[in-house]
Amino acid sequence: MLMVGVVVAEVESELWGGLLSCPSCSGVLAPWGYARERMVRVRWGQLVGLRPRRAECGGCAGTHVLLPDLCLLRRQYGVAVIGAAIEARARRRGGYRWIAAWLEVPVRTVRRWLARFASNAEAIRALFTRWAFALDPELGPIAPAGGAFADAVEAIGVAARAWVLRLGRDRASWRLVALLSGGMLLATRGDLFPAAP
Repeated sequence: MLMVGVVVAEVESELWGGLLSCPSCSGVLAPWGYARERMVRVRWGQLVGLRPRRAECGGCAGTHVLLPDLCLLRRQYGVAVIGAAIEARARRRGGYRWIAAWLEVPVRTVRRWLARFASNAEAIRALFTRWAFALDPELGPIAPAGGAFADAVEAIGVAARAWVLRLGRDRASWRLVALLSGGMLLATRGDLFPAAP
């Protein structure tokens, strides 16, 4: 699996131009059909249909789904919805029941997102701290925000600011989180995160 942008024409151009690299061996990816169509829920029940592109590596012959950075791996809700729940929890706006009602998402789903983020919080903090310093080597220390969960959210924010300052490309912050985490933000094991530079 490889995270890509959401603009289909840009992804196709990069794929046909040989600009996408295999996440396994760094070989050049070439078009290889499509993954199954899926629906992703964005805020307030709106559904977006996606049919991700598949690619085959010329080096290792492995195949990969090119997942738009609108999503996280194996989640039916968009990353912005999941991110809003995480931010609300970090800012102590309310419990998971309040967050679920606010986002119009089932309570059980929100509880699982927050529990998974909390269990991965240290790995998330470490990943995004590495990204922040890779993007801004002159960055000062990242101040603690009051617990592992809040510290992870703070590191995400610092890395997102460093991305914009370094690359000058403004990207929705939670889409950037999906990209930099390789779609694995809510993975079942924190060691599945891609290596930061």
